[in-house]
Amino acid sequence: MRLRTFCALILGCGLALDSSAAPTETAGLVGSFIWRSDDPALGGMSAIELDPSGTGFTALSDRGGWTRGRLIRDPEGRITGLEAAPVQRLRGKGQAGLAAGRTDSEGLAVAKGGTAYVSFEGAARVLRYDRLDGPAENLPIPDAFRRMQRNSALEALAIAPDGALFTLPERSGAEDRPFPVWRYRKGTWDQPFSLPREGLFLPVGADFGPDGQLYLLERQFRGLMGFASRVRRFAITGDTISAGEVLLETRPGRHDNLEGLSVWRDAAGDLRLTMIADDNFRFFQTTEIVEYRIPG
Repeated sequence: MRLRTFCALILGCGLALDSSAAPTETAGLVGSFIWRSDDPALGGMSAIELDPSGTGFTALSDRGGWTRGRLIRDPEGRITGLEAAPVQRLRGKGQAGLAAGRTDSEGLAVAKGGTAYVSFEGAARVLRYDRLDGPAENLPIPDAFRRMQRNSALEALAIAPDGALFTLPERSGAEDRPFPVWRYRKGTWDQPFSLPREGLFLPVGADFGPDGQLYLLERQFRGLMGFASRVRRFAITGDTISAGEVLLETRPGRHDNLEGLSVWRDAAGDLRLTMIADDNFRFFQTTEIVEYRIPG
C-alpha cells in the first residue's frame, strides 16, 4: 500500500487514542536490518519470499518491480548484510511491461517448482509467471475482484502445500464485515471462508509455513506514532479455518510499515518470521527487514 498524503498521516493521529490490547510477543525478536541501495527503483517493498535455507530471497515492489538476492547472516543467524540484483520490471502478457495504472503489485507466492504468482490491489487480479523475468498469464478474475476497493484489494497472497492459492483484500468494505478469503485451485476460484475483523488491524501479507499453517501479517496505522504489526496463525482443514492465535503484536513505531511475510525453519528447528517494510519511496521511512523466532 502506498502512503497517501501527509493529511492522512495527521488524520491518523486520532487512532493513537484508541484503546487496544497490550502488545504481545510470543515470537521473539531476532533482529532488524535496514536495506540501503543506490538503485532508484528500490522501494515500496510489499512482499518477500525466502528459500528454505533462509538465505536466498525474492522481493516485490508495489510499483511493478522485483529483485532477487542473498541475505548475509552472522553465526547467530542475524542478518548483517545483503546482496541483490537491480530491480527489474514485471512484464505483462508479452514483451512489454505492465500497463500504466496496473502496476500495483502487492502479494507474492512462489511454488516449489519456481512458478511465481503476483497479486495486485489496483486492478484486482493475480498473474502467473513461469519466470519472473518472463511474460505473465492472467488467472481468471471473479466478479467480486472487480468490486473491491481499488487501493485496498489483493494485498496478501500465499500458496498452500497442496498448491492452492489463497488471497484476501486489505479492506472488507465495512468495519463489521469479515475479510473474504479466496482460494484458487484446479483452474477456478472459490471463497471457502472469511476472517473476522479484530480491532483496527488490516491484512497485508501472508505465507504458509513449513508446518502447513497459514500465517497472516496485519498492520495498523497509528498516525504520528507509526505502524503497529500483528501476526496470527491459522490451521486450514478443507473448507474451514481455525479461530487463529496471535503470535506477535508490536507497539506502534517499533518497526516501519511491515507488509511482506515469509515463514521458514532455521537450523535450530525454530520457525522464523521474516518481514519486509514498504518505505513508500518516502525519505522518512525505511526498507526494513525484521525477523522473529517462534521456538520449535
